[in-house]
Order: sequence, then structure tokens, then C-alpha cells
Amino acid sequence: MRSVLLACCLFSTASFAGSAYVRVPAGGFSSVLKYEDSKGKQKIVGFELMKNPVTNAQFLAFVRKYPQWQKGKAPKAFAEPTHYLSHWQSALVLGGKVKPQQPVTQVSWFSASAYCEAQGARLPTWNEWEYTAAADRTRHDARKDPAWRESILGWYAKPSNTPIADVGKTPANVYGIQDLHGLIWEWTEDYSAMLVSADNRNQSDPDKSKFCGASALSMADKENYAVMMRVAMLSSLEAVNSTSNLGFRCAKPLP
Repeated sequence: MRSVLLACCLFSTASFAGSAYVRVPAGGFSSVLKYEDSKGKQKIVGFELMKNPVTNAQFLAFVRKYPQWQKGKAPKAFAEPTHYLSHWQSALVLGGKVKPQQPVTQVSWFSASAYCEAQGARLPTWNEWEYTAAADRTRHDARKDPAWRESILGWYAKPSNTPIADVGKTPANVYGIQDLHGLIWEWTEDYSAMLVSADNRNQSDPDKSKFCGASALSMADKENYAVMMRVAMLSSLEAVNSTSNLGFRCAKPLP
């Protein structure tokens, strides 16, 4: 899909204000996803991840520079016209109900990928995101802590119409990264490879869970409901979809 995206929307590498990256060192961890062609811990190569999700202000700067991604102009094959940036007042005006420092939402996988590519980056893989999001303020892996899990589930319990807070308001984890939990859902580069079996997801049409991915996946840690919810949500999407609580951040290889 990336070659199609680049062919449609060529651009030079650019940087948008406030795009701070944090180094995440290499390591290994046990994913909540069980990979049929890979046993044991997943190996993570060191990388850089944006400290916070991309904001409305940053995405506005992006669409000003690349008008093909503006509301009303983005190709229908890459963004649903009804939902894409639907909360913005117009193509280049956020409006009174949208704050510049709120994370941008209502963006498709294609538009999120384009933003990251425009600054020489990419969306993080699921393993990179999960590896980083497993940390709390003092531990690299807090997933076995019931209190940590409950704090995340508390966010899920909030009504979907609750206004989204500005980025940077949650405490940074041990890597120095914020907002991985408690703010929005986030796109990952390989979201479509999350082939979760139908018995793990209560869907009316099991065929909807079949994507072209590297391997079939199933849930290895069924107790980690907080992370499993993200997997179920992402694996139900198509790349053109956008929702009111789904945004993104970018990743880069280490220099």
C-alpha cells in the first residue's frame, strides 16, 4: 500500500513543530499476541518514538503544506469523505470546538502514514507500540500489575463523547513517552496483520477479521484485557476508516 500512497501523493521530507522523538532501547518482551510462526519473546530493535501523539496543530501544518490531504480533498480511496477530519470547521480552520493541542483524530491510516513519511518517519509497528506502552513511570513492563491494568480500564469506561484532553498531560513512562494510555487509540503500521481468530472476537461476520498479514495471530494473554481491546479495535478497521478517538504518532529508526 505504501508504494500506492507515494505514487499518489509525492512530497519531500519535512518537519512539523513540536515533533519531539524519544529513544526506545532494544529489548525483548512477550506480546499479548501469539505468533504462530514465532515462539517466545519478540525481539525489538531500538527505535525512536514521538513523545506525544500528533496534534491538530501539527496536522493542520501538514495539510497546509500538502493540500491533497486536506478535508474535502483527500482521495476517497485513502480517506472516508464523511468522517475524515469531520470535526474540523473547514479544510484549514479547526473551529471553536477543536483545540490545537488536542491529538488529531478522524484520520485514516493512509493520511497518518503520509504525515509520518513527510518527515522521514513511519507509523510504529504493533510490537513497538505494545513494547513501549507496557511501561509505567518506573518499570519497563508493568502489565502484571492489577492496579496498572485497572487504571487503563478506567479510561475505557469513560463515555465516548467526553472531550479529549490536550497531549502531554499524563505522566511520562520510564522511556520518557506520554499519552500511550488514557487519551486516544493509535494507528500502527501493521494494524492489518492483526489476524485475530473469530472465537476471540465477537463479530457477526468472522470473515471481516481476515486481513493479509505475515502470520495468523491469537491471544496469548487473555487476562490483559486492556491491551486486547486495542487489538480488537484496530483489527476491525480498514485503512480508509477514521474515528473520533483514533489518532497516531510516528516512529523512526535510531540514527
